[in-house]
Amino acid sequence: MTSRKLRIAFVHPDLGIGGAERLVVDAALGLQKLGHEVVIYTSHHDPGHCFEETRDGTLHVHAIIPPFPRAIKGKLHVLFSHARQLHLTRHLLSSSAPSYDVYFVDLLPTCIPFLRLGAHTRVLYYCHFPDKLMSGGAYVEGARPQGSLLKRIYRLPMDIVEELATRQADTILVNSNFTKGVFKRHFPSIKATPRVVYPGINLVTYAPIDVRREDPDISSISSDRPTLLSVNRFEHKKNAALAVESFALLKSKLPPMQSTSHKTRLVLAAGGYDPRLLDNVKTLQSLLDGAKARGLTYAITTPSTSTVALPSLPSTASANEADILILLNFSTAQRSALLTSPSTQALLYTPTNEHFGIGPVEGMVCGLPVLACNSGGPTESVVDEPASERTGWLRRPDPEVWAEALLEIVNLAKDERARLAERAIRRAKDMFGMEAMARDLERALQETVAMGPVPTPASVWFALALLIVLVAYVVTLTL
Repeated sequence: MTSRKLRIAFVHPDLGIGGAERLVVDAALGLQKLGHEVVIYTSHHDPGHCFEETRDGTLHVHAIIPPFPRAIKGKLHVLFSHARQLHLTRHLLSSSAPSYDVYFVDLLPTCIPFLRLGAHTRVLYYCHFPDKLMSGGAYVEGARPQGSLLKRIYRLPMDIVEELATRQADTILVNSNFTKGVFKRHFPSIKATPRVVYPGINLVTYAPIDVRREDPDISSISSDRPTLLSVNRFEHKKNAALAVESFALLKSKLPPMQSTSHKTRLVLAAGGYDPRLLDNVKTLQSLLDGAKARGLTYAITTPSTSTVALPSLPSTASANEADILILLNFSTAQRSALLTSPSTQALLYTPTNEHFGIGPVEGMVCGLPVLACNSGGPTESVVDEPASERTGWLRRPDPEVWAEALLEIVNLAKDERARLAERAIRRAKDMFGMEAMARDLERALQETVAMGPVPTPASVWFALALLIVLVAYVVTLTL
């Protein structure tokens, strides 16, 4: 296949800070580096709450602001997500919009049939995880749907729309073999088998940070104290409470330190904290309550570049002395400083059944031992056994079990820690580098474009009509 340079439009709902957003940014950067023309379209982009490459001109971003809210009193998120993407799709199909060789769509597939029919352009869909399985918190295979009967009735047409729209994609990619299996089980009408393309990371952004620079954002979070680091969203399903509980148990197993400068600390770095989201607010409050219940002190901070104000929740200690440092909406430099600091001893990744989980890869590329749950994507990125090939520990989400693993990690001999770091860095670079992901995506996009003009069979018109009827039905229910 010839290496034709493509014009690629990414369609992403909310270009904030999170794992899906990091993948989109790195995918766009990787394809751009290969010589393709890349533009990102989104319904929301806050320059004070996003990855730096999307605001400093490295990537070309078009934010098309919709007339719809994200929710009404914390409700109807899914409905308005569909409405906001349809508004974005209308812009892409307008006569003034440029044409593209292919569309890269992720998270929400609602726009796919419209882009194929209206723009006569092929569409690649990257499925992070079926949305129908994410509304009830952490995914558990075989569990009954959560929520009231009314909520399940409300979700039903949304779930039908998701499957119908996903089925229209010309190429479907997923982020792990775990997601691939879930996709096949829960989208029975889609006969195509998705291809796995692991998320990749931009290795350059994980270079060590010189903390001697006069950067208050970095110096305020840096410490010579032994540090356990957890990087994730502040959502209930991410289970950051596991890190707090296991850390408290670990402290009881460690010998008492007379000096604060030698006491182990836990840093909870939260990406994408948004006070408008009730789940974020409740999760933060529950973590603070959990810390106080276990006699742990904490400090809350945020970088100077963040447009999100600190919550009105007082810290119980200074950042230098607190048992737990909570960093909301960290900057890229802060993340790199924490991951590459000589005092950081491990990365804790707490979600269960995570779809892929970029956190363990970030830890490995920086040579950190990783402690993650023994389910979902981390079982593909982290090697636990045999010990001679280990890059981390995979354990069931039990605080006592995690505390024992942490005790083993903090007591690692210097030479064993160095060997583990070497194995982890090599695995992360070989399997999860941005270059590897970009090459896989380029191949998939080239194959998608090579399918030729988009046909318009009767079945597509029927699916489109049904989609419109379903959306109209749900809208009438809300009026």
